[in-house]
Amino acid sequence: MSMRFTAKARRGMVAMAIAVGLAVGVAGCGGGGTDDKKPEASASASQRGGSQASPQEGQSAQPLAELRGPDGLTLKIMSAQRDSGGFVTVNAQLKNDGGKDAVLSSQLTGNETEIMKNGQSFGGATLVDSKAKKRYYVLRDTDGRPLTTIGVQSVRAGDTVPVFMQFPAPPAGTTEVSFQLPTFASATIKISG
Repeated sequence: MSMRFTAKARRGMVAMAIAVGLAVGVAGCGGGGTDDKKPEASASASQRGGSQASPQEGQSAQPLAELRGPDGLTLKIMSAQRDSGGFVTVNAQLKNDGGKDAVLSSQLTGNETEIMKNGQSFGGATLVDSKAKKRYYVLRDTDGRPLTTIGVQSVRAGDTVPVFMQFPAPPAGTTEVSFQLPTFASATIKISG
């Protein structure tokens, strides 16, 4: 019964990540007015106070952080939402700004055997609470599958792919963590909720 719940929960999270990605993509179609922000578009998080809206309420198109990766890839962290169930869901958009298709590195999956045997994923992502000196790894279901977007092998030039990752929640007093993903720069993000 727990396997059925886990698979159902994972499907729900994938559907939510896709819905958030589509909502953010539509909200970001207005364009204009952000060209003066391009120098900030680096591996560091924006230092704004941030919106407190949840992904279901139509998150602002302003990312919490933008991480640069190889081959023109950028990962925009759109939300990091704490859930009452004891986990944090990070929703992001992986975009290929390069001129050719980008094949994702197997390093994104991480180096844990249990996660690697489930194929390409974002299982190598971690949240680091530097004050408490703790690192949080992507959660896994009862079969060892990472609770993250799986199966993304490549991203076409100009395309954006919505992705999500779930982590154990840091203590309630922790509102800022460092998000790390192999082959990408790291960034500080704010946890809401």
